[in-house]
Amino acid sequence: MKRLSERAYQSHVSITMLVYVVTMVLVWPLARTTHGLWLKTLLAAAPALPMLYVILLLARKVADSDEFEQRIHLVALGVASAVLAALSLIGGLLAAAGAVSLDGSILIWVFPVMMVTYSLTRWWVITRRYGGSTECEQASVWSLPLRLLLVAALMGVVLLAAWWRGRLDDLSLGLLAGLGSSSLLLAAIESVRRWWRVRRERVGAQGTPQP
Repeated sequence: MKRLSERAYQSHVSITMLVYVVTMVLVWPLARTTHGLWLKTLLAAAPALPMLYVILLLARKVADSDEFEQRIHLVALGVASAVLAALSLIGGLLAAAGAVSLDGSILIWVFPVMMVTYSLTRWWVITRRYGGSTECEQASVWSLPLRLLLVAALMGVVLLAAWWRGRLDDLSLGLLAGLGSSSLLLAAIESVRRWWRVRRERVGAQGTPQP
């Protein structure tokens, strides 16, 4: 099987996450009003299919990596698991003591929290500890900010579609607004960071004496 490149991996994950959001907004709410047990189960479990595909993509990427990359993935997954375990313990203790009220819907956020923590840890290990980059920035300097802007735009389209069809509840609104605003913020931060890096490299190149 052909090795999955970083760009292809990011594209697959971005598209799959979009499918997940669309399914959560347009398909999953139907499970609340469906009375048949099997149909309710299928509609409720539909958003899990894109997430299972993301897990398979991650497993394939780790398996295709060399020992150095596998070590980075291991560190990132270890930190993500530790953060998730700590949050679960704290939440469980607070719920058991009656300090907060939690129901089964909180489990929806387990996988997103783990993936976000994993991604941030991997980025920190690569850029801060080893001084590398999470992608080939020389090949496409502005590819990540543009993808983030595209995700934000698509979140807006899905938000409008859900509102038009009358299937927008508080959970969907919070999910779409959070993802959209976070994508815009990350796009702005990444754009400034890359602009500053390109500017610094150009200044350094101009100041280098020619042989």
